[in-house]
Amino acid sequence: MKGINTIQFVDTSDGSKTIYQETIGEHYHSRHGALGESKHVFVGMGLEHTLQGISALDQSQIRILEVGFGTGLNFLMSVDFLERRDPTHQVQMDYLGVEAFPLPVEALEMLDYSKLVEESVWDPFIKSYPSALKQQIQISDRINLQILPQKIMETSWNGEFDLIYFDAFSATHQPEMWTKEVLAHVTKNLAKGGVFVTYSITGDLKRSLKGLGFSIEKLPGAAGKREMLRAVKEN
Repeated sequence: MKGINTIQFVDTSDGSKTIYQETIGEHYHSRHGALGESKHVFVGMGLEHTLQGISALDQSQIRILEVGFGTGLNFLMSVDFLERRDPTHQVQMDYLGVEAFPLPVEALEMLDYSKLVEESVWDPFIKSYPSALKQQIQISDRINLQILPQKIMETSWNGEFDLIYFDAFSATHQPEMWTKEVLAHVTKNLAKGGVFVTYSITGDLKRSLKGLGFSIEKLPGAAGKREMLRAVKEN
């Protein structure tokens, strides 16, 4: 974990904070709005869309893989959305994050994400974060979280996922995360009909995912980006 004194906290345009990763040379979230990007790309175009399909199938569980857990913002926004959408607690969420360089818990506290969600969401998350880096933790009666502190090609997992949040640093700054080999590894346990969402959309990414059996959708991007990508696994 990186020392708290070396972390650069940055305010984004919608008032939410992000972190500048000096080694990579990029921010964890969009400077145009960390919160807005999370809600639009991952929760709106990913979770909300996938839950509609799950409801149609009368399924009571959603399994999410996030590549690039980072600050935990996408997890918090997902839990917040699920709590508001499904207050009677009918849907269980199993969430697996991958983060090669986990942030210290003190950094998460300094981001002030506690102001973005209810205490009932924030408190269990921040208390369980260190333990979730070692094993799956029950955050609530229907939310499970585990974070793998590993490089992506070193990871393995059991079972299938319904949804993948691909939130790696951009291909410009971290091209090794966007290769077809990495994408094949990440998506191999995605269920048929499962959804892959990311803030980026490039020709190479579209070609790689099509070659892996996905159909591609170009969707409006979050603030500062014209388009984003959603892909559905067809086989």
